[in-house]
Amino acid sequence: MTPIRLVRGFVTVGGWTLASRLMGFLRDVMMAAYLGAGPVAEAFLIAFSLPNMFRRFFAEGAFNMAFVPMFSKKLEAGEDAEGFARDAWWGMTALLLVFTTLGMLAMPWLVLAMASGFRNDARFDMAVLFGNIAFPYILFISLTALVSGMLNATGRFMATAAVPILMNALFIVAMLAADARGWPMGLTLAWTVPITGMAQLAFTFVAVRRSGFRFGFRWPRLTPDLKRLAVIAAPAVLAGGVVQINLIVGRQVASFTEGAVAWLSYADRLYQLPLGVVGIAIGVVLLPDLSRRLRAGDVAGGRASFNRGTEFALMLTVPAAVALVVLALPLVQVLFQRGAFGAVDAVNTAWALAAYGVGLPAFVLHKVLQPLYYAREDTRRPFYYAVASMLVNAGFAIGLMPVLGYFAAALATSVSAWVMVGQLWLGSRGMGEAAATDARLRDRLWRIVAAALFMGLVLWAAAAFAVPMLAAAGTRYLALAALVALGLASYFGAGVALGAFRLSDFRSALRRGAR
Repeated sequence: MTPIRLVRGFVTVGGWTLASRLMGFLRDVMMAAYLGAGPVAEAFLIAFSLPNMFRRFFAEGAFNMAFVPMFSKKLEAGEDAEGFARDAWWGMTALLLVFTTLGMLAMPWLVLAMASGFRNDARFDMAVLFGNIAFPYILFISLTALVSGMLNATGRFMATAAVPILMNALFIVAMLAADARGWPMGLTLAWTVPITGMAQLAFTFVAVRRSGFRFGFRWPRLTPDLKRLAVIAAPAVLAGGVVQINLIVGRQVASFTEGAVAWLSYADRLYQLPLGVVGIAIGVVLLPDLSRRLRAGDVAGGRASFNRGTEFALMLTVPAAVALVVLALPLVQVLFQRGAFGAVDAVNTAWALAAYGVGLPAFVLHKVLQPLYYAREDTRRPFYYAVASMLVNAGFAIGLMPVLGYFAAALATSVSAWVMVGQLWLGSRGMGEAAATDARLRDRLWRIVAAALFMGLVLWAAAAFAVPMLAAAGTRYLALAALVALGLASYFGAGVALGAFRLSDFRSALRRGAR
């Protein structure tokens, strides 16, 4: 039976992440309506992507993948986990202050590195201005990631999963205020970025203080633990950098087609909904759980965690991937096509969404497989795998750009993600029983795929029938909701009939979790 704490952690983080992503989706719908895919939208999206890019590989990626296992093991062993976290906090603060200053000074070069197609274009000056305003977000959100790692390691998932809702709410309020008062929308969004970072840090800081941890001031110092943290984190920083290079390649390809940066960004937001709900839930919960189990020598428990995490991921993301491919155009038309976002924007965004959908299971399996390495403090092999993935991505995107245009960037992202998963999977085969697949996972995998394909056929036929209703203003939302409901019913019905999952599994987990 699935470890109940693990399942409840997935549900807690997934539920709050779903609420956050829905708020984020509303934010993007409003942004599309106000800015469309025009130059202001593209300039802001590039500016906002800069601190987020560094956050993903420096803070949430590399640092947390190294920090969380070390912190979790110190908690399990009764060592001075709080002192280790305090040293990490002040060391990271000092490093980030220097990094933020340098980033702001180098902003014109950073914008060119992200989107050289903006050169000699009005988008360039706007992106530099917005980037300088938004870049301090990296300081606040990186410290938030550290505190969130502490809370997750102690099993307190709700605060960290809920805090992105605050960011999205502030963006929505800012856009409404800008519209009501006539403020420049792009500039308003840029100033909102660092404000959301401060708000998220304050929220999580209060939560960690209530958990009993303190961060009394001390001058940054390189302790033996921090040296070990740096040694473990360095390959993960490089691996994260490789992943971000993939994104840079995609944006560079897109920047030479007017509107393509925005098309890829809006498509990214749609596929991030299921990716965030499942992938983040698994990544946040599985890493500390595996770290504690390996420290305690619980091989069987580690294997159960890995297999149930994989099963949970595939059960939700395989049908989501099929739905994103089959319903790409109806989704984009109904959810985004209004105001400054026209029919051409909808079609191009839908193509990008379908390409991302093909890679959705790979993006989530990446979150399942990486903890097998990081829980063992092995960050070197994921780095080598990421380099190979980067070469595939760059070769695919740049090589096919003359033929496929911006679409090559989206498709290359999915192809390289599957290459990365293949490497992680093969590399984990030598890790022993804790990384072995069990009979239940092997038996259910093909059934999950079959149920998802059945759902895809049902949705394809239903979407063709519903074209007039999806186009009419009075029925489009109802028609899309009906398609979503039909997809859920057909997938879960087929899944139960084929034995891909059983409702009794969920009822049993809920009963045991309530005891």
